[in-house]
Amino acid sequence: MFLDHPTITATNSLTEPDRIERLNRVYGYEMALAESEGNAGFVERLTQLHDHKGTLIVFWNEAPGEHDRSCWERAWASRVGDGTVNVEHEF
Repeated sequence: MFLDHPTITATNSLTEPDRIERLNRVYGYEMALAESEGNAGFVERLTQLHDHKGTLIVFWNEAPGEHDRSCWERAWASRVGDGTVNVEHEF
């Protein structure tokens, strides 16, 4: 079992706790996508997920590849996410 999950934060999370719930769902969705593709090790490269007013910001400890970037867009655009492809990557 992997225990070093990324920190999950959101702008206005105290007044809008649904943002944290949405990030948890998107994180689970992305974990399932990655594992189904045999890319379970990607989680070790993540440090934080942040919802900034509807934009997902994914923080990495190394630069993500194009496939990793597109998977996060897919997860954020899904029904469990924000429904948009507003995703930024920081490393």
